[in-house]
Amino acid sequence: MSGAVNYQLTEGISEITLNDGKANVMNLAMLEEIRRAFDRAAQDNAPVILRSGLPGVFSAGFDLNVFKSGDQSALTNLVRTGALLAVHILEHPLPVLGVQAGHAFPMGAFLLLGCDFRISVRGPTKIGLNEVAIGITPPEFAVELARSRLHPAWLNRTVLLGEMFGPEDAVRAGFADHVVDPEDVDQAIGEFIKAARKLDLPSHSRAKKKLRESTLTRVRAAIEAEM
Repeated sequence: MSGAVNYQLTEGISEITLNDGKANVMNLAMLEEIRRAFDRAAQDNAPVILRSGLPGVFSAGFDLNVFKSGDQSALTNLVRTGALLAVHILEHPLPVLGVQAGHAFPMGAFLLLGCDFRISVRGPTKIGLNEVAIGITPPEFAVELARSRLHPAWLNRTVLLGEMFGPEDAVRAGFADHVVDPEDVDQAIGEFIKAARKLDLPSHSRAKKKLRESTLTRVRAAIEAEM
């Protein structure tokens, strides 16, 4: 792994930590590093903890410099790679915990939407899909991904109004499953690890495939149609 994405295997649990030293901007290289880290976790047969190593930031989302460049080919490649990474996480065969202890803008939110269980940490941070607020129409794959995890009323506020939500509302919306105080993060992660170790992992993988098959079909179709 590069310095921007760190992979660590400890007692059968893999931890993928994002830290580019700035804001965890999702450029092509970082997206590909994250995918390789998930592939490594699958090879190690190790449940995953996905988190940021930066205080106050999970990810600032896609690299907007690519959007501003006018290079349509580079833009399409970036968004497609990000979309396929979200799919890769959504169908990952092992339990995946996402820890959001900082701001998560769209591509960061997509990563968390793909995780099986998400912890949001109390603090002055936001998560959401703010594309319409910055002049971007959300891609169809993002709408389908959000539709699969968000509660309907909050889906409208997310996709149509570009609202960003604090930790408590993130749980209500469906971006997160549990909210904790900063001092309780390690305990919450420990509880996830304990629960993951009790699972029959092949059964978990088969159940995930059954549960998400229709979502994955729609997301993949959206990627192919738009990109």
